[in-house]
Amino acid sequence: METLEYHELVQRYYGSRLEIHGSLKTSASCMSPSTPIPQSTFDALRQVHPSVCKKYSGCGLVVPEKLQGCKVLDLGSGSGRDCFILSKLVGQSGHVIGIDMTAEQILASRKYVQYHQEKYGYEKPNTIFVQGYIEKLNETGIQSGSLDVLVSNCAMCLCPDKKPVLREAFRVLKEGGELYFSDIYSSKAVPEHLKQDPVLWGEGLSGALYWRDLISLVHEVGFSTPYLLTASHIIVHNSELQKKASGITHTSATYRLFKLPKNRKQSDAVVAYKGTVPDHPDLLKFDMYHCFETDIEVTVDAEMAAVLQHSRFSSDFSIQSSDKPAPSPKCTPQSCHLNNPFLLADNLKLHSKPSTKIGNTGEPVEKYDTTN
Repeated sequence: METLEYHELVQRYYGSRLEIHGSLKTSASCMSPSTPIPQSTFDALRQVHPSVCKKYSGCGLVVPEKLQGCKVLDLGSGSGRDCFILSKLVGQSGHVIGIDMTAEQILASRKYVQYHQEKYGYEKPNTIFVQGYIEKLNETGIQSGSLDVLVSNCAMCLCPDKKPVLREAFRVLKEGGELYFSDIYSSKAVPEHLKQDPVLWGEGLSGALYWRDLISLVHEVGFSTPYLLTASHIIVHNSELQKKASGITHTSATYRLFKLPKNRKQSDAVVAYKGTVPDHPDLLKFDMYHCFETDIEVTVDAEMAAVLQHSRFSSDFSIQSSDKPAPSPKCTPQSCHLNNPFLLADNLKLHSKPSTKIGNTGEPVEKYDTTN
């Protein structure tokens, strides 16, 4: 199929078939976060209109820390659930844009803009929804270097070519900006014949990126190393789809990437977290490998030092250059849990214990925690 045909397939699949949450044939939209949901995010989620949550069909919770005043873009905004959570967290001074290719989704989302404006007590709306393609943000008028944070929730797997999506994301981010996204990944490269199946594609399975390819792709575009936050195995409920998948398994995983200055200083550093990020006074879990305790000095490698120095977290850390090399990972990024969502999903499953889980309506329903 050509790109246009894939777009039309997705528009039909999500525009007419998925009228309410639960129409999908996998467990992708009922994933557990890797850590307890911060109170501010939990409160915002509970304030989202129930009708918006019922139409939610993402595969994670894409709400990074410290969003007050940020300009945020949601790539593939769907029902608008994540946008309305973000709307609360960025505050009246922030701004949220949701972009989706499906007209029905955009029209449905726009109906609830005023509701959430009034719910949050804002003088004017801080959220807009735009119909368009996430690999063609230039056609929507979004300027280069204009956004602080991009999020995406199970949208890239519906795009036939991931590179233009990442390239456009890189373009519109400010220097130091972040792409924080959940998506579906495959255990091996998906053969072309499976990509022609409309249901496998609509479910995000045949369009899933092989996880190893993500690492090389983001570096090629110019992003930092992908930092893995959480991962969960996807269960395919439909037996016919299981047979079609031909032994390929899938995970839902959340990564964060940063747009760093080209001419940045390249040196390891000693950093100490100040405990100033809202909802994280004692510990900031940046990803599955970097957990910063308040007032505890740790040595990080040059790239992580650059991330902390040039991102919106710069004021939350003291940073000093170090002659002492950062501790090396026990395995290479290509082969261990640092970037491998399948190994991480296995590990989290083995060590699961109570935290907040997102249920079938897209709302928080019970407590689970999958931290070690």
